Amino acid sequence: MKVLETDRLILRWQTVEDAPFILSLVNDPAWLQFIGDRGVRTVEDARNYIVNSAISYYERYGFGFYLTEIKEGNVPIGICGMIKRDTLEDVDIGFAFLPDYRGMGYGYEAASAVLSYARDVVGLKRLVAITDQDNHASGRLLEKIGLHVEGTIQLGNNPEESKLFAIDFQPAAQ
Repeated sequence: MKVLETDRLILRWQTVEDAPFILSLVNDPAWLQFIGDRGVRTVEDARNYIVNSAISYYERYGFGFYLTEIKEGNVPIGICGMIKRDTLEDVDIGFAFLPDYRGMGYGYEAASAVLSYARDVVGLKRLVAITDQDNHASGRLLEKIGLHVEGTIQLGNNPEESKLFAIDFQPAAQ
């Protein structure tokens, strides 16, 4: 199901048919370094990962991480969306793109659309993001779309602290 459309991109719900792409994305070196190893090693693992993460979020919250693809040719390039983590009070925006599509403005385009969707459609008053302390590229993108560093946070059993970014949405003028 298509959720968002920008000038160059379509953001849509992930399906089990996206498993080969998700397998490559979650095993990209940057994903493994900054997001973590999800133990997805086969296409079947990727199908299960999609069902148990993305699809379950859509069913539970009405949003999640959307497959992000280039309109022309429907080429999958990454994911971008929101999740509600048990360990965070607020909804969290996140994104990941394959190396060939980084530095081309796709992340900014997708994340800007998700931020607007979070505010205008989902009706969130605040949106946060977390990054690894060393993930400077993601931090720059988050700041470019309007989030600011609020501090650090320790999530779950991870001994490393992550950077916490946030944006408070202003109420619409009457």
